[in-house]
Amino acid sequence: MKKFKFQLETLLKVTRMKKDEAEVRFAEVSRKLEDQRYHLRLLLDEMQKGQREYEELSQEGKRVTIGRLMIFNSFFAWKREQIEMQQNLILQTKEERQKRLKELMDVMSYLKSIEQLKAKRFEEYTAEFLAEEQKMLDEIGLQLFMRSEARAK
Repeated sequence: MKKFKFQLETLLKVTRMKKDEAEVRFAEVSRKLEDQRYHLRLLLDEMQKGQREYEELSQEGKRVTIGRLMIFNSFFAWKREQIEMQQNLILQTKEERQKRLKELMDVMSYLKSIEQLKAKRFEEYTAEFLAEEQKMLDEIGLQLFMRSEARAK
């Protein structure tokens, strides 16, 4: 009997490569998101540090000059702007991550269906092979039976 050959083997290989590529893209976006979250934490820490410095300065009872207040005000405004921009980047990256996850899930679903089809075809091949083998065994058994009957007469 001929060897099992899945007609869609090339499609299966290409789909596996697409799945690997989708996994890589998803991992890259996830890594990017974690980096952006880390950067946001750094910005928030810098903001808190600035606020503590401002509070310490105002608690010491020293006179705070207008120039110093303007510097702190500019710093806080700049940090708030950076934090807001970073939060927007994180939102965009989350959306991109969801998109990549959907792509990955679609490719995995498609791959699974092809693999199930391959398994089904292999089962059919095996059943066909076993039926053919059984047919050959039946023919051999019949021939042996006929020979033994012919000798008995």
